[in-house]
Amino acid sequence: MSVFRRLGRIIFESPGSAELSLAQWHALKRQVPLMYAMLLANMIILAATHFSSAPKYLTVLVPVVFTLLCGARILRWARGDGTTITPGQARRDIKAMVVMGPVIAVGFAGWALSLYPYGDALQQSHIAFFMAVTTIGCMFCLLNVRKAAVAIGACVLIPFTVFFILTGQPVFVAIALNMVLVTATLTTILLDNYRDFTGLVASRQEMALKQEETQHLLDENHRLAWLDSLTGVPNRRSFQKELARALDEAKAKGRTIAVARLNLDRFKAVNEIFGQIAGDRVLIEIAQRIDVNRPFSSFLARLDSDNFAVILTENSTGPNLERLGQRLCDAIARPIKLPSGTAHVTASMGVAASGPEDTPETLFDHADYAGLLAKRDARGGTMVFSAIDAHDLRQIRRMEHLLHTADLDEEIYIVLQPQFDIAIGETTGFEVLARWRSPVLGEVSPAEFIPMAERLGQIGRITQIVLRKALAISEKLPRRMRLSVNLSANDIGSPAAIDAVIAQVEAAPRPSRVDFEITETAIMRDLDQAREALSRLLSLGARIALDDFGTGHSSLTHVQRLPLHRIKIDRSFVAEVTSDPTSRAIVKTMVDLCRNLGMSCVFEGIETEAQLEALAGLGGTVMQGYLFGRPMMPEMALAHAEKSDAGWRPERNQRFGAAS
Repeated sequence: MSVFRRLGRIIFESPGSAELSLAQWHALKRQVPLMYAMLLANMIILAATHFSSAPKYLTVLVPVVFTLLCGARILRWARGDGTTITPGQARRDIKAMVVMGPVIAVGFAGWALSLYPYGDALQQSHIAFFMAVTTIGCMFCLLNVRKAAVAIGACVLIPFTVFFILTGQPVFVAIALNMVLVTATLTTILLDNYRDFTGLVASRQEMALKQEETQHLLDENHRLAWLDSLTGVPNRRSFQKELARALDEAKAKGRTIAVARLNLDRFKAVNEIFGQIAGDRVLIEIAQRIDVNRPFSSFLARLDSDNFAVILTENSTGPNLERLGQRLCDAIARPIKLPSGTAHVTASMGVAASGPEDTPETLFDHADYAGLLAKRDARGGTMVFSAIDAHDLRQIRRMEHLLHTADLDEEIYIVLQPQFDIAIGETTGFEVLARWRSPVLGEVSPAEFIPMAERLGQIGRITQIVLRKALAISEKLPRRMRLSVNLSANDIGSPAAIDAVIAQVEAAPRPSRVDFEITETAIMRDLDQAREALSRLLSLGARIALDDFGTGHSSLTHVQRLPLHRIKIDRSFVAEVTSDPTSRAIVKTMVDLCRNLGMSCVFEGIETEAQLEALAGLGGTVMQGYLFGRPMMPEMALAHAEKSDAGWRPERNQRFGAAS
């Protein structure tokens, strides 16, 4: 019963997968011509042995017809183009073989049996031999298409067995039974072979799928390694590789290339106003605009968040670079429509052309420096790196090297500038300011080395040195006086840096009289991290002041969300308080704001009596500036603190170190 079930499954089996159909077709392409050639050869030999005894239509006409039919089938399979075959075509050819095979088999069987009456015993034995051998041969040729093989075997075996048993000849009966046993064995082998064949095809298909998945992973890894995942343009790694290649090629050909570095202006405001998803859309749009407007032969890459770069291998002279920069900056400056509004973004662009001695690093450094100049002096425009810039950059790099290798514990020192409360007539504290005295450069301005230290990652060390020296001075000051130490964005934004600050303060004698000043820039990077850091500082008994208030954006948001004790009004408002009614109104508003929030208010940059009187009239009390004392060495600050108990009068301001 199981044999019949297996035969039923064979007859009614589905065509199988596309891969199986293609594999069967390719096997047939090789084997079918051989099968028909075998049939023709055996047929011609059989016809030749019966030529003298059988009618000519059986020995000549029928063989000619079969020869033409088999020849056509041989040509059909021999000319098949295996490289362009589709699964549908393969299934049609296989189906045709399943239909044609049994038809041809029945024809050959009928023809062979029709020769039986015309021969002697040897010729009749030849007929039995012909049918058995050709049947076995055809089934072997069709091993990989079991439906066709089983159909041909059945179409020949049934009439063969019945015919030779009915002859009554013991030899022919034995041959018939032997043929049944051989065919059954062959069918079993065929079925097992077909199972192995389909398993091999399935295994090969699975391997191909795994290879495809592996290739997909390789492609994805390549994309992640060399392309920016957001914009789809090459990333920094690709840029560095392409820059090295382009520069080497340019030097070999005696040509120059140029690098343009574009930094978006006010991009952080886009994220804050519209959200990060909208910010990503803006970056994608900016990348597309640069890509459309850049020269065809150039290379575009996104370096990081809001920084892009373009490698220019042609037209790298000054005027061409300026025109290109203007075109790119104008394209970027066009409004960008978002679902929640319209974003306005500009880009500051620095461009540098290569020189004979340039390396990829120095060329990019030149473009980066030009970009910083554009950001500072031509925001939204382009700056081309020049010989003067090269001289300035060498000085900056020299200073960076000296700062990086400096003995900061010895070379960094502090000065103190008094903060005076005119309401009580006393100096209430000092702001601690860092200074750098280099053995090579001499005195270096804080405006130069502080931003440089932030870029080089040295600002944390400087903060530690300044804080340690400030804590040592605080022990010698009168107990009513406090010191204010500035914290940078790196200090506020790094939990490790805050841990180091707290460790120093906790190691100092208590109670601590050191306060901390932060800027809006320092807290804009991560407001939540800033709030957590300030809360930890408050637990030490420190107070927090917001420095340079009014110069940034979203200032009231920061005042509302941060644990502040004091606000320091920037000197830009103080400078015009005597002449500009708007500045007076703003200052009055700030004083009232601090009073309503229970905060103290400190005015910076007081230099004249007129400024002092104007601020006092507006309600200001705590002042800081040259009128009350320039930044001074700690020894002078201690002497100043001892004298401040005598009170303050405008006509005696010289006593507090004011400028004459």
